[in-house]
Amino acid sequence: MTVTVSTDMVKTLRARTGAGVMDCRRAIEEARGDLDAAAELLKTKGLAAAAQRAGRAASEGIVESYVHPGNRLGALVEVNCETDFVARTDEFKTLARELAMQIAASAPRYLSRDDVPADEVAQQRAALASETPGASEAELDRRMAMWFAEAALLEQPYIRDAGRRIGEMITDTIARTGENIQIRRFARFKLGE
Repeated sequence: MTVTVSTDMVKTLRARTGAGVMDCRRAIEEARGDLDAAAELLKTKGLAAAAQRAGRAASEGIVESYVHPGNRLGALVEVNCETDFVARTDEFKTLARELAMQIAASAPRYLSRDDVPADEVAQQRAALASETPGASEAELDRRMAMWFAEAALLEQPYIRDAGRRIGEMITDTIARTGENIQIRRFARFKLGE
C-alpha cells in the first residue's frame, strides 16, 4: 500500500522533530501515514546515529553563562560540538543556555553517574541501607537512582520538563544536528558559598 505524503504532513513532522525534509518524508512513508509512529521512527534512528557519533572528537563549541536575577546565583558551562558551524546555530546556543540554567537551578556535583567516585557511591548506598533496614536490593537501586538524579547533571530531570532527563535532551540535539555534543565542564556559583 502506497501512502501519499502531503507537504502538510512533512511540515507537521518537521515541527515536532526538527528532522530534515527527506527524513520526515521517508519516516511517514515507512509509518504508512501515522505521524506518531513516524516521529518514533525518527527518534529511534536519531538515537542510533547519536550512539555512532559518541566517539567523534568535539573540540568546537561555546562557554555559556547564566546569572539568576538578583545576581546571587550563576553558572558557567562549556558545551562542545564537532564544528564551529553547529556551535553558531540557535539550537546549539539554546541548548547551552538551558544547560547553564539547569546547573544554576539544580546544583549537580558531577557530570555523569560514571564520574561519581566509587567510595562515595558505596557510602551513599550504605547510608540508604541503614535508613531503611530490610530494604530489598531493588528498593536500594531505586533510591540510588534518585540520588544520582540529584548528583549527576546528565541524570537530572530537565527543569522545564521533568519527563525528560538532561542526557536525553543532549541525545535529541545530537540526533537533530548530526554532530557529537558533549558537556566538557561546568561550575556553579552562589553568593556566600
